[in-house]
Amino acid sequence: MKRLSLLLLGFTAILMTGCLHPLPQYEPPMRRAAVQKVRTTAYTQSESDHLRYGARTALGTPLRQGVVNSAAADWARWPCGTMFRIRATGEIFQVDDYGFALSGRNTIDLYKPSKKLMREWGVRRVTIEILKWGDPWKSYRKMICVRSYRHIRRMMNEIKSWFRTPPPEPVFPPGGLCPAPLPSSYSN
Repeated sequence: MKRLSLLLLGFTAILMTGCLHPLPQYEPPMRRAAVQKVRTTAYTQSESDHLRYGARTALGTPLRQGVVNSAAADWARWPCGTMFRIRATGEIFQVDDYGFALSGRNTIDLYKPSKKLMREWGVRRVTIEILKWGDPWKSYRKMICVRSYRHIRRMMNEIKSWFRTPPPEPVFPPGGLCPAPLPSSYSN
């Protein structure tokens, strides 16, 4: 009996510690614009906090690296489906993931396929061009089944309070991607 009580006490302590993990410090949202200067970080599927999800996004789709790359963000700030280009590199990303540490933050986490590439990226402030805004209400509906998590509820509550009107128009017309900018050495 004593052993069972100690086991139950230990389990309760572990459970309470996990439940009391504080949400990230809140940052007031950036002004929504077609061009933004944002803080970026990088993540990969082999990080210890991502192992349980494997190479999958919050949508259950494979993490992408290639012409269009996966990115994670607070879906109230950059709704799921938002596509953007990093001006300095020409890389195109689509927000298809979120993370606890991104909730209430003006940070976008860029998917990199290896720890080496993730470390090389580090933390950078970059200028992004919004190619297409995602739909905040579609993002909201995608999160309903996991709304028991505090960081998800934070995003859902912000979507409800912020999106009474549609977001600003993207830099490029909807319906297709514009090609990446040509290198500065290119001449006609």
